[in-house]
Amino acid sequence: MKLLLHLTLQQPTGRNTFLLGIGPFPRVPSSWKMSRKKFYLSSFTLFILNIVLVQLSFPELGSVRFVKCQTDDFTPPQLQNPSYNHYPTRTVYDRLSNLTSIILTSEIVEDYTFCINDPTSEWNNAFNYSSNLDFLSACLAKNKDITTRFCTIAEIKFYFSNLISGGSHLKPNRNCNLSYWLSGCEPGWACSTEDLVDLKNSHEIPRRASDCQSCCEGFFCPRGITCMIPCPLGSHCPLATLNKTTGICAPYTYQLPPANPNHTCGGADIWTDIGTNSDVFCSAGSYCPTTTQRVPCSSGNYCPTGSTDEKRCFKLTTCNSNTANQNIHAYGVMLIAALSTLLLIIYNCSDQIITTRERRYAKSREAAARTIREKTRARARWKAAKDAAKKHAVELQAQISGKFSKKTPANSDQVKIFNQTETETDDLSASMSPTSSFTQSGGKKTEHAHHTHMIYGMEDDSCSFEAYGKESQNKNIKKKIPKEKKFYTHSQIFKYAYSQLEKERAQQQQNKNLNFSGVISMAMNNDTRKRLLVEIAFRDLTVTLKGKNKNLLRSVTGKIRPGRITSVMGPSGAGKTTFLSALAGKAVGCMVTGMVLVNGKSVSISSYRKIVGFVPQDDIVHGNLTVEENLWFSARCRLSADLPKADKVLIVERIIDSLGLQAVRGSLVGTVEKRGISGGQRKRVNVGLELVMEPSLLFLDEPTSGLDSSSSQLLLRALRREALEGVNICIVVHQPSYTLFQMFDDLVLLAKGGLTVYHGPVRKVEEYFAGLGINVPERVNPPDFFIDILEGMIKTSSSSGMSYRELPVRWMLHNGYPIPPDMRKNMAELAISTVNINLENDSVTEEQSFAGEVWQDMKCNVERKRDMIRHNFLRSTDLSNRRTPSTLLQYKYFLGRVAKQRLREARVQAIDYLILLLAGASLGSLTKANDATFGYGAYTYSIIAVSLLCKIAALRSFSLDNLQYWRESASGISSLAHFVAKDTIDHFNTVIKPVVYLSMFYFFSNPRSSFADNYIVLLCLVYCVTGVAYVLAIFLDPGPSQLCSVLLPVVLTLIATQINATKYVKILGDLCYPKWALEAFVIANAEKYYGVWLITRCGALQKCGYNVHNWGLRIAMLILTGVVCRVIAFVGMVTFQRK
Repeated sequence: MKLLLHLTLQQPTGRNTFLLGIGPFPRVPSSWKMSRKKFYLSSFTLFILNIVLVQLSFPELGSVRFVKCQTDDFTPPQLQNPSYNHYPTRTVYDRLSNLTSIILTSEIVEDYTFCINDPTSEWNNAFNYSSNLDFLSACLAKNKDITTRFCTIAEIKFYFSNLISGGSHLKPNRNCNLSYWLSGCEPGWACSTEDLVDLKNSHEIPRRASDCQSCCEGFFCPRGITCMIPCPLGSHCPLATLNKTTGICAPYTYQLPPANPNHTCGGADIWTDIGTNSDVFCSAGSYCPTTTQRVPCSSGNYCPTGSTDEKRCFKLTTCNSNTANQNIHAYGVMLIAALSTLLLIIYNCSDQIITTRERRYAKSREAAARTIREKTRARARWKAAKDAAKKHAVELQAQISGKFSKKTPANSDQVKIFNQTETETDDLSASMSPTSSFTQSGGKKTEHAHHTHMIYGMEDDSCSFEAYGKESQNKNIKKKIPKEKKFYTHSQIFKYAYSQLEKERAQQQQNKNLNFSGVISMAMNNDTRKRLLVEIAFRDLTVTLKGKNKNLLRSVTGKIRPGRITSVMGPSGAGKTTFLSALAGKAVGCMVTGMVLVNGKSVSISSYRKIVGFVPQDDIVHGNLTVEENLWFSARCRLSADLPKADKVLIVERIIDSLGLQAVRGSLVGTVEKRGISGGQRKRVNVGLELVMEPSLLFLDEPTSGLDSSSSQLLLRALRREALEGVNICIVVHQPSYTLFQMFDDLVLLAKGGLTVYHGPVRKVEEYFAGLGINVPERVNPPDFFIDILEGMIKTSSSSGMSYRELPVRWMLHNGYPIPPDMRKNMAELAISTVNINLENDSVTEEQSFAGEVWQDMKCNVERKRDMIRHNFLRSTDLSNRRTPSTLLQYKYFLGRVAKQRLREARVQAIDYLILLLAGASLGSLTKANDATFGYGAYTYSIIAVSLLCKIAALRSFSLDNLQYWRESASGISSLAHFVAKDTIDHFNTVIKPVVYLSMFYFFSNPRSSFADNYIVLLCLVYCVTGVAYVLAIFLDPGPSQLCSVLLPVVLTLIATQINATKYVKILGDLCYPKWALEAFVIANAEKYYGVWLITRCGALQKCGYNVHNWGLRIAMLILTGVVCRVIAFVGMVTFQRK
């Protein structure tokens, strides 16, 4: 039989009825020596005590009445936790759950949402005791009025407000002050309320003065308030025992009050951050399934501080009993081994693929060349045999004709051999029909104007450009273009290219024996290819250095014409390079006056930039690429996009052959540190970069400097061949040999100060100087003699009656050019005496003060920067009629080139990875992830190390090849493709380097945050600092950029980690990328600490000013900073590039 207690709870909305089971009463064992009457009396007494207990524990319950039920009619629900089936325990737990949930949802945490991401989840991790309520059952058994001992919401607010404000002791309150101090105010003790109190809606601290006892297990009772607060999960809150030796209530740190000797140790006294007091934290190496139990961690598991259960150790790790952390160093070794293997596979396979592809490419090329050479020899042998047979047949016919007839054949040039009619035609390329070549406009057939030089040789030197333009227009009349033959395989392409080369060699050999009629016939051949002709005419061209008013070039008049090689000579300081730069539109920081006409029109030379080549004086070539790779990249990016691949191969092969680079085509060019090809070969590669784009106008600045005589002649022969196709070539040379001197068509001779001494055909220069009484001695090289005279090293003969200073004026008078005013006043004295005219300085400038000079220099620098920006951004209309590859296609070419360069720098990459590996191992071992700060210190050092190492490595991307970029961008190659391709290849390091570093740091420091969280933050950090490194590399020289890369991470991290800083320092710290990365690291780690760690987390995040909701924002800010830095770097690269 069972008795049910019918409880009626009076509520404002009505009456609610509950049933409380009191029985069934226990059966009486036969062994008991107890009368049945006493047994029922005891059972009834227990029944009455239960009623009293319920009534005292739940004062809100209204009436109580008894209901008799049959045992078989009621079965109580069976729950997992037996203690939860006990109705008082369940009811108390429900009230306790409501109270603790209010803690995380009320205004207590309204100002502290920065440390609580999800209140529901936090409550489950801290106060969800549903799995085990033994501590509540034990407390109910000890105290009948347990709910009156619970802290109200007002008392909880009071406690946490004092705790968060940093106070070590609670402030005086209603129950505990200087004049009123109960035993319940002592640590570990609590009292009951005198009246009924609403725990949830209480706004004031209630009066507590009755039934002061020690705190229950599983609760803590702070000093200064007289109530109990449940301990969070992950804590251990047993009853304290007095240590008579120290006088401390173990395991806590409080002592008994000295004025009350009858006072005993109570329960736990405080829950705060682990740095202030760690008494209630479940110790490391143990786990606490409830707040009253602590179990040692078993072998094969690990239990960090504040654990509620055991965590299984990974395989291949060592976890002894009572272990706080698992030893996962083996996983770090495995990860770095796997990563190393992967990198080796990538580098070796990629290099092997490239090497194999190049080997197959070379074999195909060599086989095609060998086949064409054999065919050429066979044709030569056949032609020789045919000529011999023809000659023998003619002789035999002559003999027979002499005997039988006096008549001669009607056509001696046509005979029958073996019943076939043969004519004297060249069938060299009968097996390979050449494809039609296209101009840069995409489809119009052009001519090989190898007759241009001969035509100019027959023309008068004073012919006007207008007449030449009409003539060139007449020559450009095209015949119908034959259908193009397409080639698909490498073998077919190379056979076509080498057959064309053999045909061109034969044609060149044939041209040596041409008579006058042959030249005219070749000139009138409309099937001959020719490029777009460009003539440059200039009048009174003057270049003045801004800020100093110094003339670098003065009053230069003349023209350079297509199909001719114009050499520019003069002593040092004569302005030869300045003259070239002024014509090429590269005179930045100078004031250019006068008139420059392109094809008779006043347009900028930059309008023809795609067909203008400029060979700088220095050999600006990529040293980590082969000769062929350098030439092919220039050809791909600068030739017409409509040009077939077969013609591109022909052009590259022709340049390699004409420059004598066949033997070293597969060799690396080399750098200063790494030896490559010879200096002469490097110089020829420097010229070949411009020749492969088939320019119409070509400027060369001292291309023969440092070359021997044979190399110089080889280079000049290649340029002569370009001139035969109509290319306008202007070349600066220093005292060439007589053989080279005779290979030039025109000569521009400049004196010091940039004044013209002679400009005209080379064959007439000696005649002109002889007219001035200056004769070249026998066995003396004319250019050497002229330059020595202009230097003043050789005095003119007395019969000439003039000084070398008069030569520019003599040239102006000879051609009728206007003479500058300061030189005009001395014209009358030229006929009778030597005039000392200062040709180097136009006017005498007044001496300025020091401040004036400084101001003038600053003004000059600003104007130079302005000119550079205008030069880089103001583009003229393209008049070259050449459609080069798009930016996307150039990006593809850049991607392949940069990938090859990185593969050949694999050793440097390996050193970078090794340094990161050592840094991760060192910092992971020395700076463990401290639980109190959630790894704040270790992550700070990691940010400094990774930022420093990755920045220095990223500097190489844009600081080592600035000269190459400036040359390529000036020729019209896309800067955007260059920048994006390098950044794309650097993304490989951006992805790999965080793994390399974390493979040591993470598995040595062993933080609670996941590897993925750490990798994401570090990935974004590396992306950000790489963008910063781009900015430093582009705006600063290599030395200062490296210094800034070292100092910047340290300084910014120090600013970002200032805790008690001024307002302005905090604002500055909020703008530093180390602050964002550090906050993301700490937040990701802090979120793995919950339960008893909640106060520690809030205190640490409040101290640093972090917010758990800002993790995604910090990641986005790192990425955004990386993007913005890249945009700034690109704008700076395009804007402030040096010319």
